[in-house]
Amino acid sequence: MFGQIGAPELLLFFLIILLLFGASRLRDVGGALGGAIRDFRSAVTGADEEQGKGEEEE
Repeated sequence: MFGQIGAPELLLFFLIILLLFGASRLRDVGGALGGAIRDFRSAVTGADEEQGKGEEEE
């Protein structure tokens, strides 16, 4: 079912979301989502860096 999603379907989906939430709320949601992704990436890379430092010291 979901394997057949193309560009027209995605455009329709985003249009419906825009109509439901409005442009200003979508901007807020996008900013919050971007911040969460940025925090997640920094936490993941920070954990990798700490493991690398621990291996170098041994």
